Amino acid sequence: MEKINEDLGKLLDVLPTRIKPSLINHPHVDKLIEIVLDLGKLPEGRFPGEIFYCPGELVSQQDIDFILGQVGSFTSDNRAGIERTLHRISCMRNRTGKIIGLTCRVGRSIVGTIDIIRDVIESGKNILFMGPPGIGKTTKLREAARVLSDDFSRRVIVVDTSNEIAGDGDIPHPAIGKARRMQVPSPEHQHKVMIEAVENHMPEVIIVDEIGTEAEALACRTIAERGVQLIGTAHGNQLDNIISNPTLSDLAGGIQSVILGDEEAKRRRTQKAILERKAPPTFDIAIEIRERDTFAIYQDVAKAVDDLLRGKQPQPEIRVRNSEGKIEIKQKAKEYMPEPSVQEVEDSEALKSTDVTRIYPFGVNKNVLERGLRTLMLPAIVAPTMDEADIILTVKSKSRPGTKIMVLAEQHNIPVHIIKNNVSSQILKFLKFYFRVGGKENAEELALREVEEAVEEIKNSHKSIDLNPQNAYLRRIQHQRASELGIHSESVGEEPKRRVKLYP
Repeated sequence: MEKINEDLGKLLDVLPTRIKPSLINHPHVDKLIEIVLDLGKLPEGRFPGEIFYCPGELVSQQDIDFILGQVGSFTSDNRAGIERTLHRISCMRNRTGKIIGLTCRVGRSIVGTIDIIRDVIESGKNILFMGPPGIGKTTKLREAARVLSDDFSRRVIVVDTSNEIAGDGDIPHPAIGKARRMQVPSPEHQHKVMIEAVENHMPEVIIVDEIGTEAEALACRTIAERGVQLIGTAHGNQLDNIISNPTLSDLAGGIQSVILGDEEAKRRRTQKAILERKAPPTFDIAIEIRERDTFAIYQDVAKAVDDLLRGKQPQPEIRVRNSEGKIEIKQKAKEYMPEPSVQEVEDSEALKSTDVTRIYPFGVNKNVLERGLRTLMLPAIVAPTMDEADIILTVKSKSRPGTKIMVLAEQHNIPVHIIKNNVSSQILKFLKFYFRVGGKENAEELALREVEEAVEEIKNSHKSIDLNPQNAYLRRIQHQRASELGIHSESVGEEPKRRVKLYP
C-alpha cells in the first residue's frame, strides 16, 4: 500500500476503526472526494465517477457519535473541521436537532492548480469563479491567496466563513501562504466581516468563498469600489445563472426592464420592452470551471452580459490542460468592436478640426466645459463670445426652432451641437464624441487625468468636486490616484450615475 497523504490520514483517523481499512485499501484512495455516513445505510466513499460502499455493518448512531467526538464544534451552518487541516465535516439533523448523517469532504492543497489562469489572477482585476460543487473552486481561491501573498507580496486577506479555505483552528493552513485569515462566526455575518476587513486591515486583495446573499453582493461592490482586488466564488454554474438570480445579479451589473421608443426599437430590431444591464459589473472577469482542467474565461463581463440579454451567445476564451499537462487555448474570446461613446448627442455631423476649435457654451456650464477640455487635453478652447466661436454647444431645452440662439447661429452660419442636459457626464461624452476620443487604455488615462485636474482646482477653490460618472473599475483607479495625491474621496450616487467625489 502506498503512503497516504498526511492530511488525508488525519481525516481517515476520525472514522470508526471498522470503516477506515476498506477506504485505505481502495486503489484510488488518493483521489477520494468525500465520505458519507447516514444512519442505517452502508458507509460511502465517493471518488471521481465512482461510489464505493464500504462492506460490513450499516452505520449506527454509535459510529456517528464516535466521529463527533473527534472533530470540532459544529457552527450554525452545520459545519465543523479538523484543526490544521482543510477537511470539512457537514452534518444532517433530524427534526429534534439530533445528528443522524455526516458528509466528510476531503480538503486538498494542490500547488500549480491556477497556472492555467495565472495571468488572470495576476491582472489585479476582480475575478468571479463559477462551477458545480466539488469542481475545485475553493482550491483555486486557496492557491490564489498563496501566489498573490508569497510571489507578489500583496496584502491578502481571506474571509473564511466555514474555515474551508484556510482550515479549522486559529492557525491557518500553510496552503494560503502569507495571506491573513479572518474567521466568520456565522454565515449571516460574512458581509460584515468583508467590510471590516477593508476598513480595519488595509488589504490589497480580499478572497471570499460562496457569495450567496444580497448583502454579500452589496459588500462585494463596496469592496471593489475602494480599490481592493476581489476574488470570489458564487452559487451558480454559469454566467447566465448569476444573471437570472435576483439575489446575485448585481455581481454582473443587475438587470432592468426598459421601454424603447418606436424608432429605437426599429433600429435595434427588437421589441419595445427589453432587458438591459443596469450598472457596471462588480467583477471584471468571470471564470466558469466546466471541468477540472477546462476553463471558460469571460475577460469582459459587461460585454458578455449584454450579449446574453440580447439573446446572443457570448464567446469566452476556453483554456484546457491536455493529457500531457500542457495548456491549450481551444477557443479564442470574441472580439468586440468599440461602440460610440455617446448616444445623447443629437448632431452626428461633427467633424474633428485640425486647428484649435472654439466652443461657445449656451446654457452649458463653462467651468465644467473648460475642465473637460483640460482633462481630455483637446485642441479646443471656450470662446468668450458667439462671434468668436467655431461651434455652439447648447442643451435640448434651448435648441427649439425659433429660439434666440438658433436664430443667431443661423445668421452667423455657426453649427450647433446639442446635448440633453447641462451635466458634466453629458458634456464629457460630447467632447469624446466630437474629438473621437475612445479606447479602454485612453479611458483609464482620462479618468486619472480628471482626478489630477480636479485636485489642482480643489487646491485653489477649497471646495469639493464631483468627477464624471464612471464604471466601478475606473472609479477604483480614481480612488487610488486621489489617495496618492493626499485627497480624500468617496463614491456617491446611484448607478449609472455613480461617481467619485473629491474633498479638500
